[in-house]
Amino acid sequence: MQQRWQGTVRAPDFPPDVDWLNVDRPLSLTDLRGHLVILDFWTFC
Repeated sequence: MQQRWQGTVRAPDFPPDVDWLNVDRPLSLTDLRGHLVILDFWTFC
């Protein structure tokens, strides 16, 4: 059985006021299409 990873629900784009680190410009989902993306959520306590 072959698994399909493509979904039918499109993810919303990033909000315009997001702070980006280590990039020259803000990214969009179109920029990331076809790439493996790992999100790391962290906070200072």
